Amino acid sequence: MASTSSFDVVSKVDRQEVDNALNQAAKEVSQRYDFKNVGASITWSGETIVMVANSAERVKAILDVFQSKLVRRGISLKALELSDDGEPKASGKEFRLVASLKEGLSQEIAKTLTKLVRDEGPKGVKAQIHGDELRVSGKSRDALQETIALLKGADVDAALQFVNYR
Repeated sequence: MASTSSFDVVSKVDRQEVDNALNQAAKEVSQRYDFKNVGASITWSGETIVMVANSAERVKAILDVFQSKLVRRGISLKALELSDDGEPKASGKEFRLVASLKEGLSQEIAKTLTKLVRDEGPKGVKAQIHGDELRVSGKSRDALQETIALLKGADVDAALQFVNYR
């Protein structure tokens, strides 16, 4: 009898890597000439990341620095969720941009992935939603490899990782 193999599709972020990227971005912002004397900063505020400067363009430049540090550390930019459509908000004499980290698959993304596996995936592969994870199982490991390739190519608004492959 052939046993079934499976893997889980999750959307998790390594908090330590994000913290390291934020610290690198903060160091670069404090040292760069174009950010001198403009009150530019990037910090944690609870579970959110706050970027502050005296103009909207400089806040976007801080965001760009932070995003480059995230990419360099192997963190998908899909895991970063910007508030207010990514537009900095004026508060007094400074502009702020707040970002948060998205973790876990939402129900609609999980349903989209399940439908994709059912419609376009190899035969004999099943996907089930378990909370904020998606378990994909099938008899053939080759079919599961094809499914991973299919899901990697899927255009969803979440950073996908494939874990517990057995």
